Amino acid sequence: MIHDNGSGDEVARPMLPQLRLDDLLAELQARLEAARATRDRIHALLEAVVSIGSELDLETVLHRIIEAATTLVDARYGALGVISEEGERLVEFITVGVSDRQIEDIGHWPHGHGILGLLIKEPHSLRLTDLSRHPESYGFPPGHPPMRTFLGVPIRVRDEVFGNLYLTEKAGGAQFDEEDEAVVIALATAAGVAIENARLYEETRRRERWLEASAEVSTALLSGTDPREVTDLVAQRARQIADADLATVWLTDESGGELRMEAADGAHAGELRGLRMPLDETTAEGVPGRVYRTGVPLRLEEGRVAPWSVELPAGLQDGAVLVVPLGLGASARGVLALLNAPLSQAFDTAAQRLVEAFAAQAAVALELADRRRDTERLTLLEDRDRIARDLHDTVIQRLFATAMTLMSAIKITQRRDVAVRVQRAVDDLDDTIRQIRSTIFALQTTPDEESLRSRLHAVVDAAAANLGFAPSVRLDGLLDTAVSDDVGEHLLAVAREALSNVARHAQATEAKVAVEVGDEEVVLRVEDDGVGIPEGGRRSGLRNMAERAERLGGSFQTRTRPGGGTLLVWRAPLEEAG
Repeated sequence: MIHDNGSGDEVARPMLPQLRLDDLLAELQARLEAARATRDRIHALLEAVVSIGSELDLETVLHRIIEAATTLVDARYGALGVISEEGERLVEFITVGVSDRQIEDIGHWPHGHGILGLLIKEPHSLRLTDLSRHPESYGFPPGHPPMRTFLGVPIRVRDEVFGNLYLTEKAGGAQFDEEDEAVVIALATAAGVAIENARLYEETRRRERWLEASAEVSTALLSGTDPREVTDLVAQRARQIADADLATVWLTDESGGELRMEAADGAHAGELRGLRMPLDETTAEGVPGRVYRTGVPLRLEEGRVAPWSVELPAGLQDGAVLVVPLGLGASARGVLALLNAPLSQAFDTAAQRLVEAFAAQAAVALELADRRRDTERLTLLEDRDRIARDLHDTVIQRLFATAMTLMSAIKITQRRDVAVRVQRAVDDLDDTIRQIRSTIFALQTTPDEESLRSRLHAVVDAAAANLGFAPSVRLDGLLDTAVSDDVGEHLLAVAREALSNVARHAQATEAKVAVEVGDEEVVLRVEDDGVGIPEGGRRSGLRNMAERAERLGGSFQTRTRPGGGTLLVWRAPLEEAG
């Protein structure tokens, strides 16, 4: 503005009102921008809260929380560390911004030392301008990306600290401010509710799987399904209930001298089946053996030492472990062991309770199934014994009386052709009586797959494939009770070798195997209609059979049949020669 100073000169007057108005407009514009930014951040926070609250899978919820936190405060790196139930260390660590290659180079998530441990010990929000200058700084492992600025906020679920949010490297090299801290605290509050809902949902699903699995195992066992199939089912369902990488079932043998891995499901299952663990002083500290002896479940977090007394695959060493007993006290049958690979989720108390309940019900079902099979076996044996008595007291006596009548008829028969026919009938009756007696002995023997009688039948059945025909078999006497284990093993070996020789050299179309157990010795006869034993042929197999007989104090002979073929006779005393 220009005015006259009285002397005719015009002087410029400052435009103070105009300048003040410009300042006010600029300040108003800045405040509008700040309000707009605050509005946008509030909208982003609300969207993040809705996003994490709409999901019920716990792992997905945790990933969404850390992704939302890094987006809200423009952080380059973010992580969510889950604290162990004891509140001492981190058992899970979810990252955003770190590549898979960097994670592989680092090798392992942090256990909770340094700044991360400070938040575990003192669960309050923490803002730092330079991580490395803090007294609690623990440094970074090799391969870890550089980080300077830091914002940490605890996540509480009800009154417990579930874990911590860790944010580093704000975009543009800026520092995390109070507004960033307030936004993350608000997000952490909403995250606590979402995590609680996801945990409740997960526990409900686990309980549903537990109920289904318990009913399935009990039904399978009590309906007569093969116990081995049910044991595999126990491993499968236990792994699903606990969401484990591997589930194994260890059962004791009849003597209780060792644990054997009867079933495995999950990672490396094929490498572990059939492992055995002796239950002696040298393996008393092994995890399965310890749980079996004490009946006390054992749960170890990742990184804790877990001696197994057997070598586990590298992918399962140092991972989380949960072992629970299958039955307690006198009814203890073994243990159910679950493992997670390193960097996988740890087993929590809820999972342990469900697996314990499942294992207890499975043990009861196994016990009931055993009792049911014992009852069925007893009923079967009673029926077999009754049939054996009827055969002996009725059928054999009548056949014997008929044979005696025919024998007396021979003496008064004048015509020779009639006498020959009668004698042939008597011989047939004698052979029938021997076969019935053999059947009686078989009926009086426990139907066990490992009995000597059944093993002999298995040897003959296996030879049939090489022979091209099925040999006839006759087993007389108390084969399963009178023959010792050692003599029985030699008998099986000789029968196997003899039938192998028939298949390779005899060119036979018929073979007979007969075993007779007398009062003092067992006699094996193997007969064929082949070409006989060639002169100058290899004698290693025959020599082995002869040596087995001599070792037991018995004898071994071979001779040519009148009509062609070979007869092998192997004898051994029932008591091994001292």
